[in-house]
Amino acid sequence: MSLQIVDYLIILGFFVLLLSIGYFTGRKGGDDATDYFLSGRKMPWWILGISMVATTFANDTPTLVTDMVRIDGVASNWMWWSFLLTGMLTVFIYAKLWNRSKVMTDNEFYEMRYSGKAATFLRGFRSIYLGFFYNVIVIAGSCLAFIKMSGILLGVSPTTALIVSSVIILVYSTIGGLKSILWAGLLEFTLSMGGAIVAAIYIVNSPEVSGLDNLLSHPNVSGKLDLIPSIDQPDIFLSVFLIPITIQWWAAWYPGSEPGGGGFIVQRMLSAKNEKHAVGATFFFNFMHYAVRPWPWILVALASLIIFPDLKSMQNEFPGVDPYYVQNDIAYYAMLKRFLPVGILGFVVASLISAYMSTVASLLNWGSSCLVNDVYKRFIHPKANGRRMVWVGRFSSGILMLCSILLAVVLQNALQAFHYLLMIGAGTGLIYLLRWFWWRINALSELSAMVAAAFFSIIFIVLENVAQYNDDKSRIVVLGYEMAMAYWNVVKFTGIVFLTTVSWLIVTFASKPTDEDTLRSFYSKIIPGGRGWKAVLDRAKASGIELVKQKNLKWDVPTGLVCMVLGCVIIYSVLFSVGNYLYGRNLLGTIFLALFLVSTIFFIRFWSRLTSLDDTN
Repeated sequence: MSLQIVDYLIILGFFVLLLSIGYFTGRKGGDDATDYFLSGRKMPWWILGISMVATTFANDTPTLVTDMVRIDGVASNWMWWSFLLTGMLTVFIYAKLWNRSKVMTDNEFYEMRYSGKAATFLRGFRSIYLGFFYNVIVIAGSCLAFIKMSGILLGVSPTTALIVSSVIILVYSTIGGLKSILWAGLLEFTLSMGGAIVAAIYIVNSPEVSGLDNLLSHPNVSGKLDLIPSIDQPDIFLSVFLIPITIQWWAAWYPGSEPGGGGFIVQRMLSAKNEKHAVGATFFFNFMHYAVRPWPWILVALASLIIFPDLKSMQNEFPGVDPYYVQNDIAYYAMLKRFLPVGILGFVVASLISAYMSTVASLLNWGSSCLVNDVYKRFIHPKANGRRMVWVGRFSSGILMLCSILLAVVLQNALQAFHYLLMIGAGTGLIYLLRWFWWRINALSELSAMVAAAFFSIIFIVLENVAQYNDDKSRIVVLGYEMAMAYWNVVKFTGIVFLTTVSWLIVTFASKPTDEDTLRSFYSKIIPGGRGWKAVLDRAKASGIELVKQKNLKWDVPTGLVCMVLGCVIIYSVLFSVGNYLYGRNLLGTIFLALFLVSTIFFIRFWSRLTSLDDTN
């Protein structure tokens, strides 16, 4: 099925509505930097939570899930499901700490927490590294997915489609900054979620698939249904389940799932009215992200194994698409074009475009906030007023968009970008968790972690490429033995994590600690609590200084950890209850539903206790 005039009118109507939202919600957002980048710090939890979900609803997410499912089955989703652990940790431990900081960006945090030239350099370096280079990689992944979608679904030149959509993104996202993006995200998420559900219903019930029962019993699909990979395949069990659930979730820095919070997630928490709204927004985001969204994509991915069992079958279906781009991730778009009728196809394509735009718009705003607040204002023009900062932000958004488009043309598939991002951030996650609760971590700790992660990632990538492009004998010489090839992804990731962690720990103990006045100022403002700050508190007390004026404060981290565990149980229970009901395993589905209800009861009790502790703070 090709797009018809009705479909194009639906897509055009979406563009008009999106631009209207951007104009009417952001007319007053161009004069003040806090309004432009943080919506005046007065947004409620529900709009912030929806915006977080919309941002991570990128058009490359369904293609990434399709890539994973087609290669290693449903269980391979644990490579991102595992990030729920760090998401819940952010909700109940770190969200309120970020909100208390009152910084404009997460990079501004560095000169609040650390001292000296190293802290200043870290703020500037990380702002460029994350706000520009890292951000460009993430946006390029979305651009790549949009290029593939355009080539299959839109019936127009992918280059033309990408340029037009990029211009629209820049217009509505730069009119009023974050406020425009937040309200547009409400439309984009509703459309994206609705499109994913409608697409799954149509495809599963198509004559070629013939319903859930036939889908799940098909020989191409039946071996891909496990929710946890079988231990009989130890290489897959380790790489897609055990390592993600035990190490990856806390060790890797990944956009939207940063240990301790970071990036656009922190931007949303800083935009909240207060701590409770920051916590509520982050919890709502994690529930929608992990419990609600995955199954429509998974069902379409499974169905694609019946229609397109291999890459050759997709190449035959779309001879006009460059074979370079015909990878497993393209199967999602191929299924939409083959099965969706006129009108419905336009609606779903508009939903995918909206997913692309919501992600890119949020990342552009966050990236430009780093470049403006932490580079331009901090180092180039310290006296810049709000209006000038807003205009610099708009210009930098354009540069980020252009560079992302140029990078997108050299990437091949979504899974490739996902693995590279995990590698570059491997081993840095632990330091982002501990820096709030251990005074000894300093600016050089973070710098060394970033450098070590990048250095060791390059080493392992070089080894990997040598192994792939040399003959079998050379491969054995490089990697030790063929068994190493089977477990290479595990060796690669854990090796980078171990070497990076050892590197930053050595640097931490070998370097001077943060200035005492900075440590005391940070503690007084954030009140993180815990044994990791005992030395600082004792030294301050010996000097006759009380860092915390309130008496009888209780440390709420233990209660927060209990809420984290219960929150994970709640969300995983919903995810697996829905999955088992879809699989026809009604007993298991009911067991997970009961687990959800019981854990919710306990969760409410502990969350009430946690909020009462926050009130005493």
